[in-house]
Amino acid sequence: MIAEMVDELSTTFKALSHPIRRQILDTLIHGPKSTGDLNEKFPEVTRYAVMKHLGMLESANLITIRREGRVRLNYLNAVPLREIYNRWVNKYEDQDANSLLTLKEKVEQSIGRKDQMENGLKQDSFQIEQEITIHAPREKVYEALTSDIDQWWAYRLSGDKKSTLSFEPKVGGRFIETWGNGEGALWGVVSYVKAPEEIRMNGLLGMRGAVNSAYTYQLEEKGDDTVLKLSHHAYGLIDPEWRAGHDQGWQELLGKFLKEYVETGKRPE
Repeated sequence: MIAEMVDELSTTFKALSHPIRRQILDTLIHGPKSTGDLNEKFPEVTRYAVMKHLGMLESANLITIRREGRVRLNYLNAVPLREIYNRWVNKYEDQDANSLLTLKEKVEQSIGRKDQMENGLKQDSFQIEQEITIHAPREKVYEALTSDIDQWWAYRLSGDKKSTLSFEPKVGGRFIETWGNGEGALWGVVSYVKAPEEIRMNGLLGMRGAVNSAYTYQLEEKGDDTVLKLSHHAYGLIDPEWRAGHDQGWQELLGKFLKEYVETGKRPE
């Protein structure tokens, strides 16, 4: 496993070594772009060269590709960068200084304002695509996403109260947090399940207000590993900062907490 991690890091660093590839990633921070859009952004190189750069980024798992009709959309997948950060930076930083933007925190910062519409909320949508490679069989990853979710999903809506998370992997099943006396929160409801290949859900995902989310886990076998593909589409009254907050939140939840739990049994501190 150590040799595999070294190979992955080598591929990541190689992909980051070229300035055009770094510029492509900087562009994708603001949202997905078609291959044609990226080609226009770099008129100094040929379309073939841009495709080669995209191929290198895809092989390093730094971008994910989704197709809408004949259009190829390129999404930033920052999970490998998060793994580099966790390995060489995160462990040496003070925990308070290293607090990440979480799903709950980003929502609370916005919904606590007196007038949502006057403070930046607008009718909008965002889409997040991520891929995480986990060194474990697909069945084990699926079990962690469902039966074991209370062990690694660190974000809670209960505040100071101790809560429990449960996930029912069936159509109509609930992803729910409870903290006693009939109190709790519904994170989502399962709309499609095909164990151990795919789960689709709808719900607020910890947000409040006139907003909804649809999110999908797809699990694909890759040798002895599992590639977990996340698609998250949110729509409604949305703060412009929510996309970045959720993108980071998913990176931490799936790329760190879930991955470490499945591979080593480690739980979030």
